[in-house]
Amino acid sequence: MKSPTILVCAMAATLLTPVLARAEHTRYWRESDSAEFEKGTAKGVAIRSDGKLMPALQFNQLSDPNLAYVWQLRLDSRGRLYAAGGPNAKVIRLDDAGKATTVFESPELAAQAIAFDAKDNLYVATSPDGKVYKVTPDGQKSVFFDPKTKYIWAIQIDRQGNLFVGTGDKGEVFVVSSEGKGQVFYQGDERHARSLAFDGKGNLLIGTEPNGLILRVQVEEKSAQPAAGATFVVFETNKKEVTSLAEDGQGNLYAASIGEKTRTPVPLPQTPAPQPQPVITAQTSSGGGLTITPAQTPGAPPVAPLTYFASATGGAEVVKLSPDGSPETLWTSREDLVFATGFAPSGKLLLGTGNKGAIIELEGNDVYSSVAKSESEQVTSLLAGPGGKVFVATANPGKVFTLGPEYAKDGTFESDTFDARIFSHWGRLTWWGEDGATRGNIAFYVRSGNTSSPEKDWSPWAGPYKSPDQEAVNCPPARFAQWKAVFMDTSGAGAPNISWVSLAYQPKNVVPVIEDIAIQDPGVRVQGFAPQGASPALMNVQLRMPQHGGVFSSSPSSAEIVKPPRVEVPTLGFEDKGYESVIWSSHDDNDDDLVFTIYYRT
Repeated sequence: MKSPTILVCAMAATLLTPVLARAEHTRYWRESDSAEFEKGTAKGVAIRSDGKLMPALQFNQLSDPNLAYVWQLRLDSRGRLYAAGGPNAKVIRLDDAGKATTVFESPELAAQAIAFDAKDNLYVATSPDGKVYKVTPDGQKSVFFDPKTKYIWAIQIDRQGNLFVGTGDKGEVFVVSSEGKGQVFYQGDERHARSLAFDGKGNLLIGTEPNGLILRVQVEEKSAQPAAGATFVVFETNKKEVTSLAEDGQGNLYAASIGEKTRTPVPLPQTPAPQPQPVITAQTSSGGGLTITPAQTPGAPPVAPLTYFASATGGAEVVKLSPDGSPETLWTSREDLVFATGFAPSGKLLLGTGNKGAIIELEGNDVYSSVAKSESEQVTSLLAGPGGKVFVATANPGKVFTLGPEYAKDGTFESDTFDARIFSHWGRLTWWGEDGATRGNIAFYVRSGNTSSPEKDWSPWAGPYKSPDQEAVNCPPARFAQWKAVFMDTSGAGAPNISWVSLAYQPKNVVPVIEDIAIQDPGVRVQGFAPQGASPALMNVQLRMPQHGGVFSSSPSSAEIVKPPRVEVPTLGFEDKGYESVIWSSHDDNDDDLVFTIYYRT
């Protein structure tokens, strides 16, 4: 599509006719990388970062407990599933069918973390301004420990039955005996002890905020209560907040961290005076966190809102620390956040992310897959269950799902809609993949329509197409198209995958359009460069430019899109006696090169 400038000596143009330089040809809509596939809709299909579509583990909703968020999942010794969340701190027990029974409830904002001891006593940590409660197997509830801190982020029970409690705003970790007697176990310079775990030697691992540190603290057993031994910074992450710590059977430690660091020190708050009941607002548009705005005491200074999730933006990083302490960055993202880690039945690391509610599986060698996506905004907890099943908790809204261990039956992938921009005829569909992708293990379907949404009166799905050697697809000519792949064999090794899909189409050849003609004043020459020896003062002539949509433009049909006219604007206009210059704008919806015929008379 060209818009040249014509210079005519001492004459005025009266008629201008564009002529096609080449006829319309077959074009191809091809999708072959993960960024393109991510725009589609996958159900039971994993989207790999190296641009492959593969069968995914089965992902089903187990329960909708009518909670805004579920923070943590745990199993008791009998294999029964418990979920903690809020608002109003609540813990529910789920049976195999997903039916919920409330086992704990208190007026605090959320049940942030839960844990079981060897006798199946349930410990519930609530936040903010919360406590640790104990719920016996027969349902008796009591306050077990009150750390008198703003937040309780995490709790863990060691092999001797001692409860460790990670808190904020002072970054304290408490240890509490089985009788409920607690004391400060560790306090450093960090503001939050955000996550806790034990390594294979029984050392306590602490993930912090705001400097994103991973600390290892030796636990020295004493007659009364454990005491903190030597402390060592295992690793400093590139992010602000360490949200999850997990160790595999080989002693490798995986740490997820989120948020951009601030280099200014964060002052520790003074012990606050008792405040009225806070007013809580959920922020689902910027990270799904919660902003807690305390009620104001008359005559007291205003209290700043607190962000429940310490980091709602800033991207994420996942690091693997080998048993000798050497780090390896496995995965980073500028947009996604990681709130939970866990392990798939295959032993691969799973990431629970936000704010698109996706579960990501790390394949190794810098390859990862989006294996499932919920309708919730955040995946907040991943828990290995019996028989290779993984339990999944979400927030905004709070639900519980199961992942695996079987692969999804008849997993489907629907591509994003393709806009040919012009009414088009659809041709042959071709694809390529490994392990049965071209042997009939995948069925393809195609549909077309003239609206941007495929749900508004499009043609029915045409197909199935099981071989890339078939003739043109059987769907009507239209401006938009979409394809769907159905995986029919997802059992065992050698399951099919897709590397690329291509659909041929031929747009209707549309008449080119001259938008407008602008005739310059006599004695004005339009040229990209001034002639040699020309005075700079002669280069300041104001040019008349064509107006789009002028008398020479036409109105396309609704099935054809008008591309903005393009004018190759000359850079200079200057006086040159004897010249009459003409500039015009034109466009061709097919992007054809145009040759112009000019008619003129004296």
